[in-house]
Amino acid sequence: MSDLKQAGTFNIGDRRVKRMGYGAMQLAGPGVFGPPRDKETAIAVLRAVIEAGVDHIDTSDFYGPHITNQLICEALHPYQDDLTIVTKISAKRGDDGSWLPALSPEELTSAVYDNLRNLGLDVLDVVNFRSMHGLHGPAEGSIEQPLSVLAELQQKGLIRHIGLSNVTANQIAEGRKICDIVCVQNQYNLAHRDDDGLIDQLAADGIPYVPFFPLGGFSPLQSDTLSGVAERLGVTAMQVALAWLLHRSPNILLIPGTSSLDHLAQNLAAAELSLPADAIAELDGIAAQS
Repeated sequence: MSDLKQAGTFNIGDRRVKRMGYGAMQLAGPGVFGPPRDKETAIAVLRAVIEAGVDHIDTSDFYGPHITNQLICEALHPYQDDLTIVTKISAKRGDDGSWLPALSPEELTSAVYDNLRNLGLDVLDVVNFRSMHGLHGPAEGSIEQPLSVLAELQQKGLIRHIGLSNVTANQIAEGRKICDIVCVQNQYNLAHRDDDGLIDQLAADGIPYVPFFPLGGFSPLQSDTLSGVAERLGVTAMQVALAWLLHRSPNILLIPGTSSLDHLAQNLAAAELSLPADAIAELDGIAAQS
């Protein structure tokens, strides 16, 4: 079993978590829609996550929809006291699996209650508001109105902490005037490094940054660079990509997702992987290539 403590810890609000967590998105069916092909394996993966010492699970009620939260509840409820479950809202699913904005006060409130019910909770540890100004990446635009709805639900005791996803630095600044922002979740990886400056600023402010798509955006050439480092070190490309993220900044928290027990073990083992200086230099160059 991997020693996740080797990667260190960081705070999400008042919750201290290990930097290696788990993302539940892939537990739903193809396209993050419908039930999993193998429910028993999905349950087994979630229980293996906890047995490995993970104390931070990322999910959303629009995964499935409802499927991943219901699986989490079935597999893990009642939850360990040290488990922090982070969910996100602002979207819903069409009957065809499409992703649709759900930003009205009624939709946002309903989403919070859906998460509470399907997770079997009285209060949500962390709710990330995902900006929908840009569907495939951050785009400028005010988030004051929907975030104020979340802040009201926080004041009512339904939410402990609020985070942001798919946002710009300006939106984070706007959000911090409305409520405490305890985490930021954007796309970031070896090739997609638009948030380099933002990560450093958040680190200075003690706010964790949670990257998604840790292998997204690679062309075959850039993947060859990563694969070469992985082969030289005798590990997988995903392990190298995750280890690089852990090395990048102490405020980065990882939530690699998988529906496979084997891949779960491989991902978690990245917490123990120390990259030599020459490998880091080579990996840093991938962004310049892209």
